[in-house]
Amino acid sequence: MHLTHLGLPVLDAGRSLDFYSTYFGFDPATAQRYPDGTVIIRNADGFDLALHAGQDPGAPPPFMHFGFHLDSGAEVRAVLQRVRTDGVEIIEHDDDSDGVSFKCADPDGHRIEVYWEA
Repeated sequence: MHLTHLGLPVLDAGRSLDFYSTYFGFDPATAQRYPDGTVIIRNADGFDLALHAGQDPGAPPPFMHFGFHLDSGAEVRAVLQRVRTDGVEIIEHDDDSDGVSFKCADPDGHRIEVYWEA
């Protein structure tokens, strides 16, 4: 059994599609649009992200997040630099010999972790 998709309430599906394609490898060419305002996009691993527009997601509970595992600390640092340069909110950042990680917020406040562990 494999987790293959995540549904997120968002205010603006186009804005979220741009965010996830810019920073997290989701391909806008895969976008499927549905009459209820949902847009589903896929990444190279075949993971589907369902962005349901027109809903205020509200503030997530403090621990609520989802994550992307990368193959090295250097890859995590490169993504971190890119999101920082573009002004994406960084919630936390750890960098030591056991691992490198950061959490950022998407345009609707959903927390995303990018990490590598030794």
